[in-house]
Amino acid sequence: MAQTAMFAGLVVDENGHAAQVKMVGQNACYVVDDDGFLRHIDAEKVDRQVMRFMRGQVEDNRAMAVDAMLDMMGKDDIFTKAALENSINNLEDVVGQPIPEQARQWLGMLGFHIQIDFEGNVTNINLPSAPEEDL
Repeated sequence: MAQTAMFAGLVVDENGHAAQVKMVGQNACYVVDDDGFLRHIDAEKVDRQVMRFMRGQVEDNRAMAVDAMLDMMGKDDIFTKAALENSINNLEDVVGQPIPEQARQWLGMLGFHIQIDFEGNVTNINLPSAPEEDL
């Protein structure tokens, strides 16, 4: 069980209402209102589904993603590349680690949000896309 909800402020329920984050003991939960009944959904369950999805997105374009990250870092050595490859392989291991508040706010402003059903299954992930460039 996670002590942090990674995507606090970015999760909505089936009706588009923002999920609150509450602690149940030491465990973070997303709380959704199911017609007056507050359902507490383990944050780790939701966050793990999102990270699995993101890993799949990276896997589809792995070589391009690694090259782009190397370019952004200004590095092009085998050790940095190996570290990035390992990070992709272990992306789900970050579940439970907090994403900085400013980063979450930025993601929200870009339109990123996660929709879950009342059982905590991710039903949609809205990813912001880059604006199309004029050719």
